[in-house]
Amino acid sequence: ESKGECYTDRWYEKKNMQIKDNHQYMGRKRMLRKNKTLIFKYFLNLINGAFLVLGLLLMGFGAWLLLDRNNFFTALDENNHLIGYIFRILIGTGSASVLLCLLGYLGIHNEIRWLLILYAVLLMWAFGVQVVLSALIFTKKEEVHQIWHDKIDSVISEYGSKDLPEDIPKWTILNALQKRCCGQKNYTDWMKNKNKENSEQVPCSCTNSTLRKWFCDEPLNATYLEVNGCENKINTWYHTNALTLIGINFGLLASEVLQFSLTVSFFRHIKNRIYAEK
Repeated sequence: ESKGECYTDRWYEKKNMQIKDNHQYMGRKRMLRKNKTLIFKYFLNLINGAFLVLGLLLMGFGAWLLLDRNNFFTALDENNHLIGYIFRILIGTGSASVLLCLLGYLGIHNEIRWLLILYAVLLMWAFGVQVVLSALIFTKKEEVHQIWHDKIDSVISEYGSKDLPEDIPKWTILNALQKRCCGQKNYTDWMKNKNKENSEQVPCSCTNSTLRKWFCDEPLNATYLEVNGCENKINTWYHTNALTLIGINFGLLASEVLQFSLTVSFFRHIKNRIYAEK
């Protein structure tokens, strides 16, 4: 009997050890799943935050160019055709990106599977929109630049006209632009202006004059006349902003791809964890 009791005790002891080991193993697995969930959430929220910042930048960029009346680029597009449409697309895309980020945050934080699926689908939709927007920027970049170039020539021709008082804001912005430069290509662009009292006149902004009027009587060969054109300054401003816009767009594309991949992986992880805990 003593031997039987000894065997029984050993069996129970061994069984208890197995149960204890099994509990420890299951506890470690739960801990690993929990840690994996936290890691997923960390990286998803990190990329989602970057996505939010880029969306706000895109929205702000479009709003600034569309609404800032003191911006020469916006002032020239008085009919708000091609340029205005592009700016509105930027604002719409940026706003959609911000809303998408908020939706993603809710799905990630609360681990709502149907919301994660919706988020992943909308990310792919946003990716398609961004691809179309990138193509639009590339194909229309030179067209917009040429439109802008032609409109500057038109402003120079009509500058100072008493019949166009509504264009005074454009002329004021052009004067501000003509600091250390004159005309688009050079100061001779002003020869085609028909509103001067004589051929020797140039805008006062092309000289060191402090007079508050449109034209000053300065000889075209005067040493204090800015002879270099503003084309380089204009092109630098335009290409810098175009590259900034393209950079934001590609940043959004990259973050959308990463976020989609992580969201799908996170969804699978949650699904497997739920099945494992049943």
